[in-house]
Amino acid sequence: MIAAPNSASGKTTVTVALMRLLTDKGYKVGAFKCGPDYIDTQLHAQILGAPGINLDLFLADDITVRHLLEKHSEGRDISVIEGVMGYYDGLAGKSVAASSYDIARATDTPVIFVVDVKGMSLSVAALLKGFIEYKADSNIKGVIFNRCSKGMFEILKSIVKEQLNIKALGYLPVLDECAFSSRHLGLMLPDEINGLDEKLAMLAEALGQTLDLDELFKIAQASSDGSESKMTCMSEISVMLGSNHKQKVKIAVARDEAFCFYYADNLSLLEDMGAELSYFSPIHDTVLPKDTAGILLGGGYPENYARQLGENTQMLSTIKTAILDRHIPCLAECGGFLYLHSYMEDLEGNNWKMADVIDAKATYRGKLSRHFGYVTVTDRQTGMSVKGHEFHYYESTDDGAECTAQKPLSDRAWDCIHKKGRDGKGDLFAGFAHLYYYSNPGFIKAFLERCRKA
Repeated sequence: MIAAPNSASGKTTVTVALMRLLTDKGYKVGAFKCGPDYIDTQLHAQILGAPGINLDLFLADDITVRHLLEKHSEGRDISVIEGVMGYYDGLAGKSVAASSYDIARATDTPVIFVVDVKGMSLSVAALLKGFIEYKADSNIKGVIFNRCSKGMFEILKSIVKEQLNIKALGYLPVLDECAFSSRHLGLMLPDEINGLDEKLAMLAEALGQTLDLDELFKIAQASSDGSESKMTCMSEISVMLGSNHKQKVKIAVARDEAFCFYYADNLSLLEDMGAELSYFSPIHDTVLPKDTAGILLGGGYPENYARQLGENTQMLSTIKTAILDRHIPCLAECGGFLYLHSYMEDLEGNNWKMADVIDAKATYRGKLSRHFGYVTVTDRQTGMSVKGHEFHYYESTDDGAECTAQKPLSDRAWDCIHKKGRDGKGDLFAGFAHLYYYSNPGFIKAFLERCRKA
């Protein structure tokens, strides 16, 4: 695991540099991200040509997380997990649960700490000592210094070895030309970063000049191989999924520039439970895939493509008819939820007609919504719960009220989710929360059963 004391320490920079370096040397690398992040996983996938996988101990339990790590590490020479936020930062800002540390604990993964040493010298040792000793099983086995000069690296290398008995594995110098741009939901998407391949090559070359790769592999090989838990994980997951469905059901999945936020394991779980995924573009297409029995509208950046979405009136009409008249079940999350509104405001304040399935307007706040972070979404009618995460800069004039979103370790809760569209028509589960299907496969099983009936 590549982890750090706080955000903006250089975790992503070091992680992608390491992944590219290992790939260039011919290794098969597994890529993972702690937490509910969609953009870093896409960056990992761009480098490796394989899905970036989320590991999250709020959205899933220990057994499921170990299973997913083992499943997606199969056939890989080494797997790299990028941490999230500060190493011990977990639920509600007051628990280590669901932190990077918690993932390392649950998976018995050794940790390489990234420390941005710009403006620091001996204080680096104090910072590292605190993180290493805060938990007896911190699992911190080495350090890579970010924004560090060659001379300072030699000084710090000796200090941490003598005083902390851990090894400094390498460093990255200041490389302003390799910085990744950000916007309101995080980093720019890989396809939007100018000169991405050149930046990655430069980072890999710089890290390759300083990294003790032999020591890195020694640390990685000292971790548990998980063989004993693997059989347990597989049997538990098999029971949870139930029997395979012979009757396939086609699910139309929106995927293009506007809709690109999907957990890879959500899609694979759908397939495991009998879904045949067929991708379409709300921007470029005019009809749904043939024999569509269910619709999945994921998150993304519809606000950046509001004009294109609004001008594609044929697709908007197709979606509205499919849901309200043909009663095709639809799961819509965040950006997909906005697409179902009557109107959506773009970043310049222009209003665009959307699918008009939900009688509401979506407006840009210019700041993070007060409803953000982990939530458990509970259906008030059925009592069924599924976990998810909210992170959005938009608000709706009608969030829905069929479910309750409950914050963990908190009394905070709010109404959410539309289960019907205009005038009580349609079969929906639409709201701001990005849902994680492994948190309750029964939720997806019920959705697919409704799709089969449709």
